[in-house]
Amino acid sequence: MHRNFTQLHIHCVWGTWDRLPLITPDVQEVIYSAITKQCSDLGCKVIAIGGTVDHVHLLTGFPPKLTISELMQKAKGSSSHLITHEIKPHEFFKWQGGYGAFTVSHHLIEQTANYICNQATHHQQKSLIPDWEII
Repeated sequence: MHRNFTQLHIHCVWGTWDRLPLITPDVQEVIYSAITKQCSDLGCKVIAIGGTVDHVHLLTGFPPKLTISELMQKAKGSSSHLITHEIKPHEFFKWQGGYGAFTVSHHLIEQTANYICNQATHHQQKSLIPDWEII
């Protein structure tokens, strides 16, 4: 090959501190936008983002120069900083320290994205994929 070719996709899941319901409707899109912007700044292409009041799922195309821990540190950090310093400076907001990260075959991108985009329904119907809800 004359140039590098990679096709890497990662599904990340992380929760709020003690799984508190901190991702309220008034901040949900702000959080998702901050995460999406940070991903873009890192060279990741966000395919899907979703979650519930206590956790986030992110499916992204992933450049080989980036580590998963760097992606998680910056995505969580930028969104938390935005909420705690600009949006709701006098209210508690914090992410858990850990996260789950799963590689996704390009054949399963659409299925995974659908799962992420329909988190509220999956949680309401309890039609969850346990490995993806590990937090």
